[in-house]
Amino acid sequence: MSPTPSTAVDIAAAVRAGDVSAAEVVETHLAAIDAREAELHACNAVLADQARAAATRIDAARAAGETLGPLAGVPVALKDNMCTRGIPTTCSSKILEGWRPPYDATVVTKLQEAGAIVIAKTNLDEFAMGSSTENSAFGPTKNPHDITKVPGGSSGGSAVAVAAGFAPIALGSDTGGSIRQPAALCGVVGLKPTYGAVSRYGLVAFASSLDQIGPFAGTVADAAATYNVIAGHDRRDSTSYMEPLTPISEADLAGDVSGMRVGIISELLGEGIADDVKRRLTEAADALSAAGAKVEETSVPACIYGLSAYYLIAPAEASSNLARYDGVRYGLRVDADNITGMYTATRSAGFGPEVKRRIMLGTYALSAGYYDAYYGKALKVRSLIARDFATAYEKFDVLLSPTAPTTAFGFGAKTDNPLAMYLSDVCTIPSNLCGDPAISVPFGTGDDGLPVGVQVLAPALGEPALFRVAAALEGSAP
Repeated sequence: MSPTPSTAVDIAAAVRAGDVSAAEVVETHLAAIDAREAELHACNAVLADQARAAATRIDAARAAGETLGPLAGVPVALKDNMCTRGIPTTCSSKILEGWRPPYDATVVTKLQEAGAIVIAKTNLDEFAMGSSTENSAFGPTKNPHDITKVPGGSSGGSAVAVAAGFAPIALGSDTGGSIRQPAALCGVVGLKPTYGAVSRYGLVAFASSLDQIGPFAGTVADAAATYNVIAGHDRRDSTSYMEPLTPISEADLAGDVSGMRVGIISELLGEGIADDVKRRLTEAADALSAAGAKVEETSVPACIYGLSAYYLIAPAEASSNLARYDGVRYGLRVDADNITGMYTATRSAGFGPEVKRRIMLGTYALSAGYYDAYYGKALKVRSLIARDFATAYEKFDVLLSPTAPTTAFGFGAKTDNPLAMYLSDVCTIPSNLCGDPAISVPFGTGDDGLPVGVQVLAPALGEPALFRVAAALEGSAP
């Protein structure tokens, strides 16, 4: 047998060809988890027995001459806010203690049908609320490039799982940048697809009009292969696109950007963006220009209000979505003398400080007398942002920006200042507000030697163009 390949595409090809067994692939990745998980804490659960059993079934199917799927034998890590039947799904919160979903999320079913093997559930900021994975009830995850630094968030565990070699691909959820920002800080590829392109059925909701599931991967091709598997209509998700989606083709991954029009968003190059991050963005733009793209700076004026609108809309939706955690139906229950006391005691004990902060923000924004002044106004700003991006896409095929304002920062550096933490998502939030796809591609390192990500943005259902540019950036990255 050959050594286990490192990419998902190569693993699946080798398993289908019989060059390596799915069992060997799983053992290789379980060994990687054993070597560094205690140090990094990327995983809330390592599903070794289930992974071995799945590998055995795949190897038996191959021996029987059955056709194997496009991700045959590929280990995948799942953010622990995606339902897995009979396996704890915690959202890294005490309030879901002991809850085992009776069903799988649609993305989990699609991955398994494609032959992928779920190897772990990964750590996250509680209920996906955070930018550093410091808000987990189970403790923080550490950046594999420097364990004194955060991995980003909220999908920090999934980003680390890929960066540390625990799995070639992982899934995260992105509400305001929670895939792309940790991808940038950990030096991996992270895609937020078009809203509605990937089913949210079985994703524990944070902000339903913003949440989107997407892949982390070590390469652009692996991200594309994963997207092709998980994208598509799902009748159980009312926001799912009805029309067939265009899959990412080999031509899209060839990196040919000649003739493409690329706009650099000037508003996302201002105050707060570190100089070393700006330099890498300039190098990325120069690389695209050298490859034949027409690159110039452009303005998306309303995107400067993205952060303000997001931190009214997302907490408002969270306030509504998280009302279901009341100690009655599932998860934690703290008994009291009456039902109101039980609600209060359960939610006080079950939710962490950041979740409580956002619930209170959202409840206030939705309350009588303040709804129009805050939530209603934020929705109008959201429409302005979508309009300004649509105007930019009349002139450009894709847009370019930094993914995160800085490289990975130290633990505790921003926990005492929520606003400073929220600013970590200033470049990523606009795509969530208008529902458009965006991808973070590793592009060299900052002055501290830690990864820098460049973000490519495209109009709704513009994933093929997105991947064309991402592949070109990957090919020219320092």
